[in-house]
Amino acid sequence: MTPLPPEFLTKPLAHRGLHDLSRGVLENSCAAFEAAIAGGYGIELDVQLTADDHAVVFHDYRLDRMTPDTGLVRKHSRAELAHIPLLGGSETIPSLESVLELVAGRTPLLIEIKDQDGAMMHDVGPLEIAVAKALQGYKGPVAVMSFNPHAVEVFAAAAPDVPRGLTTCAYQPADWPHLPDEVFAHLRDVPHYDRVGASFISHLAQDLARPRVAELKDQGAKVLCWTIRSQADEDTARKVAHNVTFEGYAAVVPAS
Repeated sequence: MTPLPPEFLTKPLAHRGLHDLSRGVLENSCAAFEAAIAGGYGIELDVQLTADDHAVVFHDYRLDRMTPDTGLVRKHSRAELAHIPLLGGSETIPSLESVLELVAGRTPLLIEIKDQDGAMMHDVGPLEIAVAKALQGYKGPVAVMSFNPHAVEVFAAAAPDVPRGLTTCAYQPADWPHLPDEVFAHLRDVPHYDRVGASFISHLAQDLARPRVAELKDQGAKVLCWTIRSQADEDTARKVAHNVTFEGYAAVVPAS
């Protein structure tokens, strides 16, 4: 187990960067990451796999919502994605390497590896290895997480010194229609925490009262949560969570 750096507990984490569509600052864009740094926040971002086995910073599996193109991200090369514009702004889809160069250790960086298996099972590897390669030599507070515990396990083998955790939630069937009942019933109890060498969870804020969250916290796990959208919700979440991932309001940065 590699401990989560203390910086992850002191700076609220801007969800997909400090994005604001009204100002043309898009989620998971370099402008959103710069805005987060300027605001004194940490950064949470997502990575997807390209056709040539690189990691790009993008939340969705498909291009449709965030770009004028359609189809799966993983059907395009890194070079092709670098020329696809983000809707409503002037940027294109950034590679993980370019974001690491931009952030350059200035603030905590929490990277979520999106499940590539489709059912939270074992068909993983290329994206986890791509993230590990990109992080080689990176100087600064960074941690990696995923809903898929097998992805975290593969990443741990490739980059054992990078702190890692699990993204967790209530796994309500309506929210996960593509998962078999037995899979989300299993994952709901976070059974893989110790096996993957996790040091934290990032749990659904509305489910922080779950007994398993308290149990992990009592065992020493750091508890982050997602996604907070108001100061009132943050105040409630912080009764359990050590830190929050937020969007849509100006989270208060605690005095150092």
